[in-house]
Amino acid sequence: MVTVSSESEGKKIAHTLLTEKLAACINMNVIDSFYTWSEKINCDREWQLTIKTRFSLFPQLAEQIKLLHSYDVPEIIALPMLAGSSAYLNWIGENTQEN
Repeated sequence: MVTVSSESEGKKIAHTLLTEKLAACINMNVIDSFYTWSEKINCDREWQLTIKTRFSLFPQLAEQIKLLHSYDVPEIIALPMLAGSSAYLNWIGENTQEN
């Protein structure tokens, strides 16, 4: 999961990750984020990317996101995929680079 400051930034990151086969699918949703930054509580509209990829690609994916991202400390986190349909998981494998 990654949050970005604008729709255009999200689309740019998504396009790059898909082109480089670091992800098979990316969903982007508008969210309101509440957080502390520089000792101040903030609320901002952000776009959250849910990126479907292989766990083995996480280091490369994270580095690419850092290069493209506008934040000093971007949210780049991996959540475990505990289960999924074999057809969908195979599709992810077929649409990402092997590592």
